[in-house]
Amino acid sequence: MTITFITGANKGLGYETARRLIAHGHTVLLGARDAKAGTAAAAELGARFVQIDVTDDESVAAAATDVEKHEGAVDVLINNAGIHGAHGDPSGLTGADILSVLDVNVVGVVRTTTAFLPLLRRSADPVIVNVSSAMGSLAATHDPSRPESKAIAPAYTASKAALTMLTTQYAKSLTDIRINAADPGYTATDLNGNTGPQTVTEGTDAVVGLATEGPGHGSGRFVDRTGEIAWS
Repeated sequence: MTITFITGANKGLGYETARRLIAHGHTVLLGARDAKAGTAAAAELGARFVQIDVTDDESVAAAATDVEKHEGAVDVLINNAGIHGAHGDPSGLTGADILSVLDVNVVGVVRTTTAFLPLLRRSADPVIVNVSSAMGSLAATHDPSRPESKAIAPAYTASKAALTMLTTQYAKSLTDIRINAADPGYTATDLNGNTGPQTVTEGTDAVVGLATEGPGHGSGRFVDRTGEIAWS
């Protein structure tokens, strides 16, 4: 039985990823900051709720301890938790605005990955999937045919560029774990006011694909629902 831990999984892409992986036969541990929302989501899906606030070292450590006590290991870690932050004209952007987004979208991934590495290393095929975005790609954000080129979201785009590069650095160093980044694409979620043209099912194709592909696949890749993509 594959044991999968997903952060930020009480709604949106995280919730749909949990639903689909449960259908694939995974034992899903649904991580969320809000205990009420997380408990309700886990009950709806047939997952086990584990409270985690990726911005809090103690909360992340407690989540890892909880999983060690109950499951003893993790096969797949999906770093899904993320926030959008300020968008539009960046003239009034502050350091605090940027730091709050980086704390969730990048530093939160570092906290969670570090805490869960011992549990992942107990798996025969450990996998980490970081939910990034082509919003952090120079190529995509400069291509007028792509929706990423129309958005002004300095904190979010910077955080996703950092997360994709962080993924490649982990993959180069942690060669015993398959570590990749997924681009969901422009998907209708609360993060964008449900404006994206893709459904949440379409938006989770890349994440689910990376979580279920099995041994023998590469590490350090950036993947969307159509396959591996270049990041520049």
